Amino acid sequence: MKKLVLVAIMAFVGFSAMAQAKITFKSDTVDYGEIAKGSDGVRVFEFTNTGDAPLIISDVKSSCGCTVPKKPDGAIAPGASSTIEVKYDTNRVGPIRKTVTVYSNAVESIKALKIKGEVKSDAKSMLEKTE
Repeated sequence: MKKLVLVAIMAFVGFSAMAQAKITFKSDTVDYGEIAKGSDGVRVFEFTNTGDAPLIISDVKSSCGCTVPKKPDGAIAPGASSTIEVKYDTNRVGPIRKTVTVYSNAVESIKALKIKGEVKSDAKSMLEKTE
């Protein structure tokens, strides 16, 4: 019995010491601000693998079909940086409040990112606010 407990403790310590990926985002929110209808809706979330094992992003999903995320291909080496591209459909007028969920092999395996802002119906209404 003592041997079994000792083996279990050694296995736990061994697993704890294993290398792990860690994803660190420059910011977990992208603010579009006020943008005109039909303008460029592409933004990026920048991140670095601050762990000591390769980072693999298995999936990136958005909270609705108006936001299309694009995950990086392949593994991100320890210390390397990459981006997750997000394209919002700017033909939808009104406030932007969406969540993009990242699934990976990192210590924090599920990470929620936010996009926010407001799409204005025309450029004229945006100019009036700046004057």
